[in-house]
Amino acid sequence: MGLKEHHVANAGLQEPKLQIAALPFRQRKKLEIMLVSTLDSGRWVIPKGWPMKGISSHEAAAQEAFEEAGLVGEIADTAVGQFHYFKRKKNGAVWLCRVEVFPMQVKEQRRIWPEKALRKTKWFPLEQAAMAVSDQELGELLLNWAATLKMGVASARPVK
Repeated sequence: MGLKEHHVANAGLQEPKLQIAALPFRQRKKLEIMLVSTLDSGRWVIPKGWPMKGISSHEAAAQEAFEEAGLVGEIADTAVGQFHYFKRKKNGAVWLCRVEVFPMQVKEQRRIWPEKALRKTKWFPLEQAAMAVSDQELGELLLNWAATLKMGVASARPVK
């Protein structure tokens, strides 16, 4: 049994831990997705974190987008999908996480934000973003969500 299979088997005994994420996008000549680097390995991901007490999931996702990438915009109040990944804790434990994803149309990126010195940010054309993320399920979610955009399904509203 390989390492990933071992983690899947062990994590499968637990309920996945819920996280929330913003899917930051803008429309230029093509649809672009902003990805941020992880703190540990520098892999490309979307801004994500834990739910926050006292605010809705989509508002928490917008807060994560600001903290990790300095992004401000309009975020949908309904998740467009979810993906799973394994989070390795500093003590060696591995948690299975289920991440609910909320699209966020970016209006601006501030010059200063809390994690600016800790992360890289980069705009990617949609297809490149789907290939750049380390998680295949997230890549598929990006492509499937973009297909719904072309049909005019996505909605977003401002979050301050």
